[in-house]
Amino acid sequence: LAAAAHADEVQVAVAANFVEPVKEIGALFTKATGHQAVFSSGATGQLYTQITQDAPFEVFLAADQAMPKKAIDEGFAVAGTRFTYATGRLALFSKDPALVKGEAALKEGRFAKLAIANPATAPYGAAAVEAMKTLGVFDGLAGKLVQGNNIAQTYQFVETGNAELGFVALSQIVRHTEGSRWLVPDSLHAPIAQDAVLLKRGADSEAARAFLAFLKGPQGHAVVEKFGYDTGN
Repeated sequence: LAAAAHADEVQVAVAANFVEPVKEIGALFTKATGHQAVFSSGATGQLYTQITQDAPFEVFLAADQAMPKKAIDEGFAVAGTRFTYATGRLALFSKDPALVKGEAALKEGRFAKLAIANPATAPYGAAAVEAMKTLGVFDGLAGKLVQGNNIAQTYQFVETGNAELGFVALSQIVRHTEGSRWLVPDSLHAPIAQDAVLLKRGADSEAARAFLAFLKGPQGHAVVEKFGYDTGN
């Protein structure tokens, strides 16, 4: 009986930037299918480490393409199930309505702390570093950087005032009207294509396969786009 009940639940590892959209998708998924999605969030690299250490995840929603591919290559995910569910956008954000005026805010450097996600584990952090290097401001700003473990913590640094501004995911601020922001041009960094994959632990789970199908379906796409992502199609 316990096994039958668990079959209707899917454990999803989700990159921190996608937490709010996936909550909405999860609610719609439950309404449409009766299955329940349970989410665990973090930086993509941290989640992958947990997957390799036998965490109970059945689906992996990463913030990049490299980790889901690696999961397949190293035998933790099911070949042929990887797809791009969203392409993210990077934004420079401040609660100060006068601080962020395009790339000039970075070049002028009139702030003490600039928050970014850890570039070693969080793809949005890597994109932020790449954008600063492309603009030629990284070396000058290196001493002002404060790192969040993931993009959710990075946003909190800005929201609480521990950093005057920070590189966040557009999805985190797409429904905000306060403060100031700059949507970082895609030309300044590699695309933040985010892939999903079915993990080996979920290979025989009807709920896991149903969740991925729902994510790439019209209701899933509508939520993805509402939060400022492209759907990868």
